[in-house]
Amino acid sequence: MTEYEANTRKNEKKTRGGRLFEPGNSGRPKGSRNKATLAMEALLDGEAEALTRKAVEMALEGDTTAMRLVMDRIMPPRKDRPVMFALPKLETPADAVKASAALVAAVASGDLTPSEAEDLSRLVDRYVRAVEATDILERLESLEAARLK
Repeated sequence: MTEYEANTRKNEKKTRGGRLFEPGNSGRPKGSRNKATLAMEALLDGEAEALTRKAVEMALEGDTTAMRLVMDRIMPPRKDRPVMFALPKLETPADAVKASAALVAAVASGDLTPSEAEDLSRLVDRYVRAVEATDILERLESLEAARLK
């Protein structure tokens, strides 16, 4: 075995079978950007206002691509929207049953989408967990107080 082969094998062992990083790890710190992105940001830094003004002018002249670009910046697509639904009042964990029944009925009638009902159902579930945790804490405190008497 030549010296080159010996060094290569040594290095392969150090680098996990020829790989410098574990699978799934690119070796770059999280949040770091590549040089092209950084260079583009540096170029646009001083020109952002002028470019925006030009895009708006082009949009007003009827350029549909510029119009779409401007509208996406002015009013980006919403990730969430308010849900208009009268959820029954929640005061105890038992009220969650009424709330769940109301959600199912709303989906069945088409007043809510299944995903909206799922989001609201998760909210009801978190409320129930919070009430139960508070109840357990109160019970524990009363047991400890009774034990000390």
